Amino acid sequence: MPRFEYIALDARGTENRGVIEANSQNEVVTQLRQAGYFPTSVTIEGQGGGGKVAKKAKAGAPAPVGSPAAKKDKTAALLKKSVPSKTLMIFTRQLATLIDAGLPLLKGLGVLAKQEKNLTLRAAITSMADGVQGGSTFSEAMGQHPKIFNKLYVSMVKAGELGGVLELVLTRLAEFQEKAQKIKNKVKSAMTYPVVVLAIALIILIFLLTMIVPKFTTIFKDMLGEDAQLPAITRYVMAVSDFVKNMFVPPYLWITLAIVAVLYGAWWWMANTPKGTNLKDRIALKAPVFGDLTRKSAIARFTRTLGTLVTSGVPILQALNITKETAGNIVLADAITKVHDAVKEGESIVAPLEASGVFPPMVISMVDVGEETGQLPEMLLKVAEVYDDEVDNAVESLTSLLEPIMIVFLALIVGTIVIALFMPLIEIINKMQSPK
Repeated sequence: MPRFEYIALDARGTENRGVIEANSQNEVVTQLRQAGYFPTSVTIEGQGGGGKVAKKAKAGAPAPVGSPAAKKDKTAALLKKSVPSKTLMIFTRQLATLIDAGLPLLKGLGVLAKQEKNLTLRAAITSMADGVQGGSTFSEAMGQHPKIFNKLYVSMVKAGELGGVLELVLTRLAEFQEKAQKIKNKVKSAMTYPVVVLAIALIILIFLLTMIVPKFTTIFKDMLGEDAQLPAITRYVMAVSDFVKNMFVPPYLWITLAIVAVLYGAWWWMANTPKGTNLKDRIALKAPVFGDLTRKSAIARFTRTLGTLVTSGVPILQALNITKETAGNIVLADAITKVHDAVKEGESIVAPLEASGVFPPMVISMVDVGEETGQLPEMLLKVAEVYDDEVDNAVESLTSLLEPIMIVFLALIVGTIVIALFMPLIEIINKMQSPK
């Protein structure tokens, strides 16, 4: 049997070389694709084709534009990128519709690849179609692209394949993504308003402190003298104005750098250390205004994810592991870990949920009832629906509450500066009106 030298790229774009025994080059290509590789060169051993390609790769010379190797390089680069959640949601819904209509999976992937505008997703669909055609299962082909399809997605598809209900699982997955996207958009819209208002307030504040206050400071010095005793609020506003105006000039520069360093250090600690992340997530759950919204959103995501996975046929322990990875909050992830350990030991999931302090009594009671009646997946999805509505109501309440708070906040900022500037002006006017 002939031996073939090959050069192939894996899903991450890493180059691999080797030798395979096969009857033909096509058989080598098929074997490599089944193993999840993208062959760029297949030659009979000893003919030197593979060696030449390897030398070019070592020298770092790019492949000619338009050549198969260049196209493979471009595809590998695309597959390193992620895909927007909305784009993936549309793909899932369309694929579920096509399969439900009776179209074969391979044909459906071909149709979607032709019409997909996102280049990364199109490359992934084409790669998955090649994998399925080469003998891989759909979930195996999908698992080669972890940047695009997470473990939740792959596990649900695998469960659908094993149960022979792929179209049903894809439909559930599309509904799951649509609901998750809806909640995400609502939370984002609730956060957008205060961020925009705060940004406008900051711009106004900087303008007043750098342009208006210094002019009044000059007037006060000219009219009242350098040693005039100004009101405390005026002196405070003038000091802040001096700092903002000169914050990039010594000695204020050192204070600015110290503040930036402290803020960056705190942000890095919260983002990159377990203790920091734990503290950040606990604060997010207990924050006075946004904490309730964060908690309800996290509970809705947890119950929907777990309910969808178990309903689709994913084993409970595997479903809990996937749910933990997609929880988005380390406090909730710790609670799910304890639930996993309890289920593994044959215990109830209610006790660790209650001990976490994250879940309200209503959620714990509904889960308890679902566990006792053998309808846990259905009960989890009902909880998710309830908390979807709770998130909607919380967003509306938060938006209506933030509007007057932001207005009062802006009024306090501008009002404080106006009062600070007008108090000395009143004194100047009184001096001018009093008889000499």
